[in-house]
Amino acid sequence: MEKRRRERILILAKTYPSPSSKYSETSCVAGITDKGVMRRLFPVPFRLIERGQQFKKWQWIETLIEKAPADHRRESHKIYVDTISCHETIEPKRNWTDRLPWIDKIPSFTNFGEIEASRLAHGTTLALLRPKQLVELLITDADSPDWTDEEKAILLKDEMQGNLFTEEEARQHVKELRKVPYNFHYRYVCDTPDGEKAFQHKIVDWEAGMLFWNCRTSHGKGWEIPFRAKLGEQLPGKDLMFLMGNQHRFPHQWLIISVIYPPKQKSEESPQGSFQF
Repeated sequence: MEKRRRERILILAKTYPSPSSKYSETSCVAGITDKGVMRRLFPVPFRLIERGQQFKKWQWIETLIEKAPADHRRESHKIYVDTISCHETIEPKRNWTDRLPWIDKIPSFTNFGEIEASRLAHGTTLALLRPKQLVELLITDADSPDWTDEEKAILLKDEMQGNLFTEEEARQHVKELRKVPYNFHYRYVCDTPDGEKAFQHKIVDWEAGMLFWNCRTSHGKGWEIPFRAKLGEQLPGKDLMFLMGNQHRFPHQWLIISVIYPPKQKSEESPQGSFQF
């Protein structure tokens, strides 16, 4: 067992909590160390700890971690949230000049099938996917519009891990955390040895969930129009990438845990294709 150690980690993903069963992670935080090694971090309370320890995507943190004993995925580490210190954020200025070198360090693929093959051969469970073309954004109703009693119990347990909150505080946080009553999936195309192939994966990026709530607050029942417009206007002209992560109990099942979209570089000549809604 690796001993706990302090690492400097650039945050690349924060997912919206989704406690589908007592075995699922309620949230996922992922990043890359200053040495270029991928990390999955948990448990991270979804209401994000104490003031001064809250962090966002593209922000450096320093924290104590150790290899998670019950999670054999090589990237998975236990984080001691009371040791987190937040540092500088890498801003997207100058066409992501300061971010791109870190993106280049992430294991990268252009075909989802290659990601799954890498998992089987090398144990890869966090990887960057560069799809050839986006086909469709699918929006479907969630199984239920609110958390079930079992899900609330899972969230409460997760929130109290690390003894950061009293039970009363944790219950209040769980009450405040609203469930997104819809599921969002991307259908996209990749080139494979057998030609183009379509894939579909669920988006669990925290930013997608917050975009929904912002649109719901601003437009009520008409939230879907600005929600689609926001994604449709921003993404097609970008160099779109998905940070993919698999599930602990079901390792062959993958999710889009973060959407990364730097501007297209001038050397790129071929368009990624239209984003059809």
